[in-house]
Amino acid sequence: MRRCAPTIAASVHCFPALASVAQLSRGRSAARCLARAGLAAAIALLLAGVPGTASAQWGGWGFGMGGMGGGYASTAGQAAAYGLSDVIRSEGYANLQNSEAAKNWEDAKTKEIDNRQKWTNTYFDMRRTNKESRQAENGPAVTHDQAIRFAKAAAPPRLTSAQLDPVTGHIEYPLLLTDKDYDAYRSDLNKLFADRASSGGSLQFEEFEKIRGTVSKFIDALKTNVSRYPAGDYGRARTFLDSLGNEPRFPAG
Repeated sequence: MRRCAPTIAASVHCFPALASVAQLSRGRSAARCLARAGLAAAIALLLAGVPGTASAQWGGWGFGMGGMGGGYASTAGQAAAYGLSDVIRSEGYANLQNSEAAKNWEDAKTKEIDNRQKWTNTYFDMRRTNKESRQAENGPAVTHDQAIRFAKAAAPPRLTSAQLDPVTGHIEYPLLLTDKDYDAYRSDLNKLFADRASSGGSLQFEEFEKIRGTVSKFIDALKTNVSRYPAGDYGRARTFLDSLGNEPRFPAG
């Protein structure tokens, strides 16, 4: 038993078969293979008891490939070779499984990236489609020239010289607006437009704001009496006041 201590050198000395196993394992790590083989040989000797009965003990215990459906080891050296081959085969199987796991991880990661890219593309495609649909419903954007034309079309018509004398500033009101309820508004507007005419048609901002404010109050007073007037007369009076309030934007004459 002393000559067969569980070391690499002793294992090779006691079991010549280990030398041939080491030769077969040079492509991998010879030292690792011999160490594992030595350990297997030491375990086999401990179980066998004495060297003379090693063959019988190994055959009786069924070490080696018997558990895998193969033949039993007839010597300690053969058992060691079987054990070493199991170790090598297990390592190869583990490496294969690790490789498959790595491939599966890479495949899953690639699919995750593809899914994110598809989601991003779909999101921006939906935004673009939504924007194009709203633009189609709203029609083309209004240009600067079109906006000017629309403003002019929506603005009330300018008063004629018979309605507003550019020289004297005299205002010829529609009959409905001569009602005594509006005397105060007419008086203020007559003075403001007379001053405008006497200054050559120019206005200061303060005077402009006074005219606009007075006309706005005049319109509010007219609205309170809407039920008193025929629709046609009320419409003409309201249009007149709108034009009068817009007149300060233009030069007199």
